[in-house]
Amino acid sequence: MAGHGLTSGGTGGSGADQPQPRRLPGHIEAALAGAGGATDSAGQPWAGRSLAGENAAIHNFEDDDGSPDSGYLAAVDRLLSGEADEAAVVASLATARVFVPVVAQLAEEAEGVGGLHADKQADMALVTLKAPDGRLAMPVFSSSAALAAWHPEARPVAVYAARAALSAVAEGAELLVVDPGSEVTFVVRRPAVWSLARQQKWIPAYRDAELADMLGSAAADLPAVRRLEVLPGGGVATSTASGRPVSGGGPGPEVRVVLYLAGGLDAAGVQSLVAGLQNEWSRNVLFGERVDSIEVKLRRAAE
Repeated sequence: MAGHGLTSGGTGGSGADQPQPRRLPGHIEAALAGAGGATDSAGQPWAGRSLAGENAAIHNFEDDDGSPDSGYLAAVDRLLSGEADEAAVVASLATARVFVPVVAQLAEEAEGVGGLHADKQADMALVTLKAPDGRLAMPVFSSSAALAAWHPEARPVAVYAARAALSAVAEGAELLVVDPGSEVTFVVRRPAVWSLARQQKWIPAYRDAELADMLGSAAADLPAVRRLEVLPGGGVATSTASGRPVSGGGPGPEVRVVLYLAGGLDAAGVQSLVAGLQNEWSRNVLFGERVDSIEVKLRRAAE
């Protein structure tokens, strides 16, 4: 995947070497329970799928020719032109059909001629990616052609993006990656994935007034902190495969907190202050649900 350094693999094993997902909000756990967990958008289990016969159908959406969703394409075009931000792209995904890649995965072997192993049963497994920070990400594609170009052996399964978000959470993936390997790759970070799964509007953390108030309140009792700013982080922006800058869709960090500190603190004092603030923030439920990753910058306050 150009620009993000993600590696791919199938899921369906024990996952012992994968990062442990954080505790999910109750509404997400309830949605997962109602959705059936390891099933497709029609409620059918992935396990035991065959690549032959009727099960080999590309998708269950009638009259769907596999072309990209027009609303998503329009939102991406506006993002590229600077007329919209990444929130508009996520909003377009709320009603968009996407394709999830599934691949055959050997479930059971049998002894063949001459003692050689032969495939006895193959299940279908969702494909996941690994982000540079070790987290799992689920790839989805705006068109069947984009999926085929990325993984010719994968089968495209059409689902609404909201259902794909629930599947991502069920797989322990914190990111959705739209069209990896294409000219425009868009990363949907964890809070936006949860918002899609809940079918609720997503507000980027760096534009969230309620979150900014919480961050500021935690620092209000620290005399050394004169003021605090919440800005887009260095990981919000990304670029197309051809190098064109994009103002959203990067993998994070998406929030930059600038602390303006009074003079007189030594290095140990600054380190202790920042560590204490980050600990205070991380224990807040609002922070846990709305912030994917954060960077803290220090500035000397004007006297």
